[in-house]
Amino acid sequence: MILVTPLIAELERLYKGAEIDIVAEGDAAADVFQTFAHVRNIYCLPRRGFKHPLVFLSKILKIRKTHYDLIIDPCLGSGFSRGLTKVFKGRRKLGFDDGAARRRGMTHLVPSAMAPHHMAKRAVMLVRWYSSPHKNDLEDFPVLDIRLTDAEKRQGERQIRDIVVASDQHNTSGVIGLFAEATGKKRYCQDWWNEFVTAVRLASPACSIVEIIPVHGRSMLDSKWPGYYSTSIRRMASAMAGVDMMISADCGVMHLAVASGTPTVGMFCVTDAKIYGPYGSHNAHLVTEGLSPQQAARKVVGLYRESFTAPAGLRAVDHLEATLL
Repeated sequence: MILVTPLIAELERLYKGAEIDIVAEGDAAADVFQTFAHVRNIYCLPRRGFKHPLVFLSKILKIRKTHYDLIIDPCLGSGFSRGLTKVFKGRRKLGFDDGAARRRGMTHLVPSAMAPHHMAKRAVMLVRWYSSPHKNDLEDFPVLDIRLTDAEKRQGERQIRDIVVASDQHNTSGVIGLFAEATGKKRYCQDWWNEFVTAVRLASPACSIVEIIPVHGRSMLDSKWPGYYSTSIRRMASAMAGVDMMISADCGVMHLAVASGTPTVGMFCVTDAKIYGPYGSHNAHLVTEGLSPQQAARKVVGLYRESFTAPAGLRAVDHLEATLL
């Protein structure tokens, strides 16, 4: 859902006053798009709808009562998304052309070869092609953004400040947030993270550390650092907006950190960073294959070295999007 936020921003730019309905699996969309003024309805389908057939079908029938001007299938290769696109009623149906069997029922198809590498940029390219088919603009993509309110940002800053003060850390050069959880092979072991954090602290002893705790409620860093925990997507984003930089394993929370507006470094060891990596000003990804924790830490600190030493905090210096190789 966070990777869809650039699409909504692009639709708002292209079609002033458009009313947008979002159909999503699970409840996350309700939180992610809570403050989007042009989003009219958010339909949250139950996960694994075949286990809840009555609820699933009742929502599908409700959505089918609306006749849309444009229905967008933003996913490349998703049979579920394409199936819903065909079921709903609309004058125009837009998606990627990724197979003859999937063309039926679609009115506007873009060759899948035109899809940008990054998943969040693909849907943006779709609507740009639809609005101006002879202009292939692959620059200036909207960034991930869940549009935290000023009140949410202030709350996050207060929470992080209180955590740092209570931990007696010396905060003269900013606060680093760490999220050390990920699924499967994307997860770094606890020893790796401990060595990484030790190296970061040696390189920047004046920074404070706050761990963002995963949803299961257990520290991934052996409770060595003060932590923040919430099951709310927006409250977690608010807290991450209150730190000066986030370092995260490749996972959904990494995308949430980017969407909170805080500078974010994503750590990649398995998946393709060109598809999922943070992009936009202040953000970077680090491919850690073949690197020791100490080497990875030096690369991260090297990117933000000037900011680490700035008394005003990590955001004192503007950094462009970067790739750490």
